[in-house]
Amino acid sequence: MTRNDPVLAEKVCLALVAEGPTHGWAVSAVLAPDGEIGRIWSLSRPLTYRALDQLAVDGLIKKVGTAPGGGRSRTLLDVTPVGRERNGEWLNEPVALPKDVRTELLVKLTLRTRVGLPLESLVAKQRALFAPLLRGLPSVEEADFVASWRREHLLAIDRFLESVEGSNA
Repeated sequence: MTRNDPVLAEKVCLALVAEGPTHGWAVSAVLAPDGEIGRIWSLSRPLTYRALDQLAVDGLIKKVGTAPGGGRSRTLLDVTPVGRERNGEWLNEPVALPKDVRTELLVKLTLRTRVGLPLESLVAKQRALFAPLLRGLPSVEEADFVASWRREHLLAIDRFLESVEGSNA
């Protein structure tokens, strides 16, 4: 039985497996601190394997053979049809909160780029979701550090999203 809310680790691992048959070691390399995704959001090798195991239990990925080559045998994993659908939904869904832009949205943008998916639709959805927050920004007094931070953070997110839109036009 599939759980309703898999953690970010499982969502990211699912997206990496959905790129094409791979094995846990390769996924963990991309998620290492110096890996393409790991420089945004990293995951230890044991937690990567735990997430992959849970995805298999949930029926979102499956074992499809063994990777060729010398050394230890590595089990190849591939996404199931349900896993592919779930991954597509997640990659197209904007993040709910501004605090999630630094991790989840940057990861999604990078994952979309890795597989050649356009960024415009996700960026447009994200800007539309945050538009009411931007419109509702009050002017703040100098001494209100929290309100100033929130205001500047939202403005910076919007500038970033606008630059992503512009670079992909």
